[in-house]
Amino acid sequence: MQGKVEICGVNTSKLKVLRNDETMELLRRTKEGDQKARDELIRGNLRLVLSVIQKFSGRGENADDLFQVGCVGLIKAIDNFDITQPVRFSTYGVPMIVGEIRRYLRDNSTIRVSRSMRDTAYKVMQAREKLMSETQREPTVEQLAKELDIPREDVVFAMDAIVDPVSLFEPIYSDSGDTVCVMDQVKDSKNTDEQWLEHIALKDALDRLGERERHILALRFYEGKTQMEVSAEVGISQAQVSRLEKNALKTIKKNI
Repeated sequence: MQGKVEICGVNTSKLKVLRNDETMELLRRTKEGDQKARDELIRGNLRLVLSVIQKFSGRGENADDLFQVGCVGLIKAIDNFDITQPVRFSTYGVPMIVGEIRRYLRDNSTIRVSRSMRDTAYKVMQAREKLMSETQREPTVEQLAKELDIPREDVVFAMDAIVDPVSLFEPIYSDSGDTVCVMDQVKDSKNTDEQWLEHIALKDALDRLGERERHILALRFYEGKTQMEVSAEVGISQAQVSRLEKNALKTIKKNI
């Protein structure tokens, strides 16, 4: 995608770049209803859209689709930007473009989120855009919760539910050709050295038991049978099963 010159029929190598004063003047004229200024403002910020969609490369998404969605975010940013605030347009526009692309990716994701949770997330995103338009800064979770009159936890859960999944093979750091991926930073709580050693110790302790004791433990803890069922299968009383089981467990604990 980064090497593509033409996207949606637009020659990206010839995209115009506006100075900040030019952008603010076009924004002022746009707010006054000048459609020509609005069109020029959109064309002058297409490179901003291009820079944003490059952050989403490697996801297998069509560059043309992302560019069109990013342009929708750009237009929303132009329409909602408050020229009375001392903020550069790009500072406000980039989060709007990113948000529009993420919304598109979530809607087309194979991972399904419940309808109620998705609806809450959309309300949160709309409230976020509204507050950003008013304050020109990122609202806090508390501000979003107050705006929607819902618990803070609902805001957090809704936004977490629709966050983009991250590949375990996504690089997070690279130095001298050695790349560190997300997978390298994830702890494996099931296959630690301690658990591996405990498994070896348990196996060794079981090997020291008699065959009948091992058979009783297998029936009780692997097959989930009751002491009565074990006694019927082994051919001894329940009291004997209970005694052998306790002695076997005591021996295992001692050996471990």
